[in-house]
Amino acid sequence: MYILGLWDGHDAGSAIIEDNKIKAAINEERITRKKLDVGFPRQSIEACLDYVGLKPTDVKVIAASTSDFSKTLTRAVPALKDRYYLLRRRKILPRFPRFQKSLKYTLTEIGPTKITGHLSQYLLKGELKKLGFKKFSLHIVDHHTAHAASALLSGFNKALAITIDGIGDGLSGSVNILENGEIERISSISCRDSLGIFFEHVTNLLNMRELEDEGKVMALSDYAYDMPDEKNEMLNFFKVNGLNIKAKYSTLRMYKQLKNILWHTSSEQFAWMAQKTLERNLIKLFKNAIKETGIRDVAWAGGAASNVKANQRIKNLKELKKWFVFPHMGDGGLALGAALYINLKLNGKKSYKFDDIYFGPDCSDEEIRQAFKKYNLKYEKNDGVEKYAADLISKGDIVLWFQGRMEYGPRALGNRSILAPAFSEKVKDMLNLQIKKREWFQPFCPSLLREEAKKFFTDIKQYDKFMVMGYNTKENIRHKLKSVINVDGSARPQIVGEENGIFRNLLKQVKRNTGDGIVLNTSFNLHGFPIVNTPEEAVEVMLNTKSKHLIVGNYIIKR
Repeated sequence: MYILGLWDGHDAGSAIIEDNKIKAAINEERITRKKLDVGFPRQSIEACLDYVGLKPTDVKVIAASTSDFSKTLTRAVPALKDRYYLLRRRKILPRFPRFQKSLKYTLTEIGPTKITGHLSQYLLKGELKKLGFKKFSLHIVDHHTAHAASALLSGFNKALAITIDGIGDGLSGSVNILENGEIERISSISCRDSLGIFFEHVTNLLNMRELEDEGKVMALSDYAYDMPDEKNEMLNFFKVNGLNIKAKYSTLRMYKQLKNILWHTSSEQFAWMAQKTLERNLIKLFKNAIKETGIRDVAWAGGAASNVKANQRIKNLKELKKWFVFPHMGDGGLALGAALYINLKLNGKKSYKFDDIYFGPDCSDEEIRQAFKKYNLKYEKNDGVEKYAADLISKGDIVLWFQGRMEYGPRALGNRSILAPAFSEKVKDMLNLQIKKREWFQPFCPSLLREEAKKFFTDIKQYDKFMVMGYNTKENIRHKLKSVINVDGSARPQIVGEENGIFRNLLKQVKRNTGDGIVLNTSFNLHGFPIVNTPEEAVEVMLNTKSKHLIVGNYIIKR
């Protein structure tokens, strides 16, 4: 049986499960080149079908997420979704900003009903039939159930599955028990009491893009000073009672209160106060859930799970035993989550082998050569590209690196990566100013050999290969990590085992050259654009940034 999962909201995408295996998954942005695209995921559906070798008529089961009022409304009137996308990405000016903000939160807080459920099914079926799907069953999966279903990839037989994000199907979070593959919800957190919306407000007030730049807020918070709790005016915004969170203010009043605080607070301190408020409440919720259920293995997902500093605080709780953060934790992972849940319900599939997340498209040698020829680039084939790249990096160079199937999710994990030495602060500045063109306070991340992890980090309990967790670096070795650590000495590493052979070989060669099997790894894209999907896009980034070294598959550009 083939199951197609789809999500047609923020960071739209699709996924295919075949015979209880994840066969393909990709987000629409990678094909349309519209960062965090919100449209119906037509092209990502076609890309998944093409990779698996299917026709639409081969798929008889389809799973989609969310049928609340606002989602159903934008399915009926796509222009509303398109306009919000342009506003959120700062492509157009708002006409009536106060009214639009009020309308947005009023509509999104309306949960699903029988009417919206039936209408969403009708509208989605119409879009699917246009693509050639016939005689299929369509299942709508609740937003937070789709997030929680990612815990099926954790390898845990019994665990807590906690979801925290902005708003979805009238909720901002949930606490669930995963046991023998069954998911039982034991707490639902109202959309009015949303930590995700709180952090979205903070992002917006700092003149950053909501649903996109929350990570910048987290990074900026490192540049503030500690302050006592009584001076942090945000700490009383929420109270955690058992397995529930209660907000002091309504969504819109919270925005006004935050705006008043920002009036007399520096941006860095404002970010710090928000980060501490998020961490404090998440920690309390997780502690309460572990205490009440006695379950110490925890999986979590939702937009808040992208905050690696909060994840680190949770991971280091003495109450917690094992942890799992779904690598595509935000709404972009809902397509796979919905498919996982329906596969559980229809086929009883309770767990998966989840060694890597390279679920995207690949490319042929012919596609690579055609991309190079289009731009009249000189190239050569080299069967030892990992050694060639490692030697360049070891000497202080930057390498654009494109290999195999594309990663699913927001992190580059060695297949669509820009690689550089971990020891060079000069290279970090060059990356920020010349290639990535990001804010100065955003840190880069390291990729390293698994056997090197305890040499660099103090708080290794288990090995994170998906770059979703913060760790503290050892103070005596930070001079070797100048380009990959935050100002507070923490980092968000990809700890590489056997899941990516060619990338592991590259790291081994770097270790032979320098003594340390670690490199800077950032996503292969220009700032504000999606990670590259094709060899042609890789070439365009190289030319736009005037980069010297591009390696695609076994082919090396000579410039």
